[in-house]
Amino acid sequence: MSATLLTACRSNYDERIELFDLTITLSGQDNVGYSFEASPVELRGIGRDVMLTDTTDANGVVHFKVPAGVYEASSSTSIKMGTNQFLIANGNSSQIIIRGEETETTVNVKMMISRVSQLVIKEIYNGGNMKDDGKVFQYDKCIILYNNTAQPASFDNLCIGICSPYNSQANNRWHNNDGQLIYKDENYIPAIDGIWYFPNTLTVEPYEQVVINCHGAIDNTLTYPNSVNYANADYYCMYDPEVGYTNTYYYPTPANVIPPSHYLKAVKIGVSNAWALSLTSPAVFLFQTQGVTPTAFATDVNNMTYIPSSAQTDINKVLKVPCDWILDGVEVFAAGFKSANTKRLTPVIDAGSVNLTNQHGHTLYRNVDKASTEQLPENEGKLVYGYQLGVDTSTDPSGIDAEASIKNGAHIVYMDTNNSTNDFHERQKCSLRN
Repeated sequence: MSATLLTACRSNYDERIELFDLTITLSGQDNVGYSFEASPVELRGIGRDVMLTDTTDANGVVHFKVPAGVYEASSSTSIKMGTNQFLIANGNSSQIIIRGEETETTVNVKMMISRVSQLVIKEIYNGGNMKDDGKVFQYDKCIILYNNTAQPASFDNLCIGICSPYNSQANNRWHNNDGQLIYKDENYIPAIDGIWYFPNTLTVEPYEQVVINCHGAIDNTLTYPNSVNYANADYYCMYDPEVGYTNTYYYPTPANVIPPSHYLKAVKIGVSNAWALSLTSPAVFLFQTQGVTPTAFATDVNNMTYIPSSAQTDINKVLKVPCDWILDGVEVFAAGFKSANTKRLTPVIDAGSVNLTNQHGHTLYRNVDKASTEQLPENEGKLVYGYQLGVDTSTDPSGIDAEASIKNGAHIVYMDTNNSTNDFHERQKCSLRN
């Protein structure tokens, strides 16, 4: 496969351009001896449309031939631990520089081992939509969670955060001179602005979802037909003006059908009057505090740090969330900023990314695990195929229309490899509009 892609890649260059050897080796963290044989490796050219893929040999090694330039390598694979038990291994290496004076470059990619969670982020709708006058309406965001298993799931101290910086195309001061995230080895994620949490235990039945409105917990369609109606008693919403999130554009009084027990609470870290979920490219993660309440954790100065090379003021303050607490995370890249997008979530949380074209009502939707979904006996005759709601080349490779199948009584198992490149696609519209 790599030979085919390389031929396509070389067609973009003058035939006289010299190719150089790049050897990538996958290795386990802390010298743990997992086998990475036959693991897929993706190599992306930074600042150019180049994507090569190949699989490793018995020693976890893969070889590429590429022109001089800057590249990023990533890999996601599963490790079988027993009957129906798997771990997920993810790794990436940014800023791989191929120089013309070096005939061969060798790179080691450390694979981070993690387990999958019952509760996953099914969908993120954050980019806004176009109004009839050609302007953008941006105050109707939501995040949808999903129990991806056949067992009920209950969670205490369940929280949602966003990673610094707010946008993937922004200047990312968290990368060191080698292009690596400086908090990767310290095993935390820097949450910016604030966190939201469920004040009570959240129980999610098998294959059921939880809708969380982030901004605009009302029927927005009354004014903006292309928006979303959140006036639903089953929905939750982020609404806590008492902590200082008082901007009424983002937080109108929730629809009266949403019970106050469904209002998420916040702990404000920064100085803004609204939780700044990016319109272009948020890095969203779901976590549970352990042995401490969300409020106690997020107000403890020992858990704080500051954006590197910035003034140590509240506007630059972040909360260090331990990776061991994180259940799921999604890295969103801004479409149209290929050379500027940089990773924020570490490989143990999300080794990839999914692109978003904002301002068009698009959403980021988790792909269906085709084999697992088709194996469920209760799905016989209920699955709907011929999915057509992808955006350009971004689509669900399973071909299963998840929302149509759910309406038909099917249970959906979604992909969960801790790699958004594999797990998500850009969808034409939020599923709540179906």
